[in-house]
Amino acid sequence: MSGDAEPIKMAQYGTKHAHAPGVLQVMLENRDVEVVGVYEPDILRREELKKSNAPPWSSVRWIDDKSEILEDSSIAAVSSEGLNAESLPQTEEIIDAGKHVFYDKPAGDDWPHFERVIAKARERGLLVQLGYMFRYHDGFSRISEWARSGFLGHVFAVRAHMSTSLAVDAHERVKVHKGGVFYDLAGHVLDQVVWILGRPERVTSFMRRDVSPVEGFTDNGLAVFEYGGAMAIIDIAGMEPMPTARRFEVYGDRGSAIMEPFEPADTLRLCLAEPRGGFPAGVSTIRLEDRRRYVASLKAFVEDVRGEKEPDRSLDHELLVQETLLRATGRILG
Repeated sequence: MSGDAEPIKMAQYGTKHAHAPGVLQVMLENRDVEVVGVYEPDILRREELKKSNAPPWSSVRWIDDKSEILEDSSIAAVSSEGLNAESLPQTEEIIDAGKHVFYDKPAGDDWPHFERVIAKARERGLLVQLGYMFRYHDGFSRISEWARSGFLGHVFAVRAHMSTSLAVDAHERVKVHKGGVFYDLAGHVLDQVVWILGRPERVTSFMRRDVSPVEGFTDNGLAVFEYGGAMAIIDIAGMEPMPTARRFEVYGDRGSAIMEPFEPADTLRLCLAEPRGGFPAGVSTIRLEDRRRYVASLKAFVEDVRGEKEPDRSLDHELLVQETLLRATGRILG
């Protein structure tokens, strides 16, 4: 626990997001969090998880009526862990109830709706932290600091490859989102791209169905983000065999940084034109700390709720990531 501070009370709304069990497990293990319970609006799903007796679901109290969460003034924050297709209105309910939200990505498909939710949060002084899981990743943190500080010089190119192996039965679920697998995963690396480069001037996308038997599902997507003086490229497919070769690259005119894989974090390659910051000219291989997902994200969120620090990402940043994602998938034109 941080000093003598009491744990903050949190609940979870929804269980169907892929990250829901992982986030809940970290909440349960965090001594600064008291997990009040979990609410799942789908009664059949709720009963199924209750009967499974599987962790972390076996360690929580199940809440049958969402009013127990929304009307309980002692609950300071809620993790929003519904499906991407249902989580935006659920998140709005949480904000309307006056609670901070740890909101698992991405923030739905309805851009005006998300703008409205963020406006409400801003007006009421509430936090909305999106669950992009690489914000506190050792490798991404180092690279973004080097890029933003000028250590790599003028950054002129960023490339990210983050494919997965998605079972065909998941294609139907994900196809409701324009952009398919790109929509589902790109936000994690796009969060890094816009943190480094800001809002792109133009976005050009190629969203394709190359292998999937499911009509209307994008299984192979690529987007180019153009800036004044730089370009970023993100490509994501849904049929890359495991283990996937996920890769992040940043190129500046004084040096470059390349990381592969992301998870487990292993090493990154730093290449400098001249000695800088304690690193020699040429190639340095830097060993990374492999940090468990969600732990640092939740720690930062709790500190923000308590007012112990300012949020590491602003509401404006959360808006920018979502807007740029929806521009890439074609939900927003331009």
